[in-house]
Amino acid sequence: MNKLLISTALSLLLSAPAFAAGAHDGGHGDDGHGDMHKEMAVGMPGKADAVDRTIEVSMRETDDGEMIFEPAEFDIKKGETIRFAVTNKGEIEHEFVIDTMEGNAEHKEAMAKMDMEHDDPNSVRLDPGMEGEVIWKFANEGNFEFACLIPGHYESGMHGPITVAQSDEAPAAPAVYSTGKIKKVDAKGKKVTIIHGPLENLDMPSMTMVFKADEALIAKMKEGQDIEFVADRVKGKLTVTQMK
Repeated sequence: MNKLLISTALSLLLSAPAFAAGAHDGGHGDDGHGDMHKEMAVGMPGKADAVDRTIEVSMRETDDGEMIFEPAEFDIKKGETIRFAVTNKGEIEHEFVIDTMEGNAEHKEAMAKMDMEHDDPNSVRLDPGMEGEVIWKFANEGNFEFACLIPGHYESGMHGPITVAQSDEAPAAPAVYSTGKIKKVDAKGKKVTIIHGPLENLDMPSMTMVFKADEALIAKMKEGQDIEFVADRVKGKLTVTQMK
């Protein structure tokens, strides 16, 4: 009976299906990154039709034994979608991975323990002479990193900083209109006297004041006219800059 039970158990064990350790060959599905979140700290996968610009990236070895990326660093504006066109110009396999420095450190440690490859939208792995791409939207400001996490490559110099900063093209503040009535128009002197309500953007109360204005605005003004206007200091003088 015992021999029969052992024989049956062995038969069931040998016939059971073998399950892979991760989501892909040598994968890292169990480390929390195999099923990539839609958005990471460094951003999210971008769409090809939304690319703002392309950055050419090459990976290679040097004569003195270093492994490098060119360029060595990236400056990116928050909200940009970048197409990284990556080429392996070296003689051995390399990869290009973008993440936080902590995320890359975790991946590097996991890769050192087993033979595994990345299969995520924030990375591409290339044989010598091959080309690939990563399209990525940088949704958050901060300091991030690109790297090759194949064992030994990071230590040989294959990593660099990604700085994501607020765009210089910040949206202009909305114009603050004030109300008033035109008391006098001096077309020749390019001046207008207005009985106006509070000028909130200048922190001024209601009063009657003389403003400068350009010829185009002066031409639209008439004594006794009720107006909405924007006033600002231009070269030290109170000036009507907009009117409706």
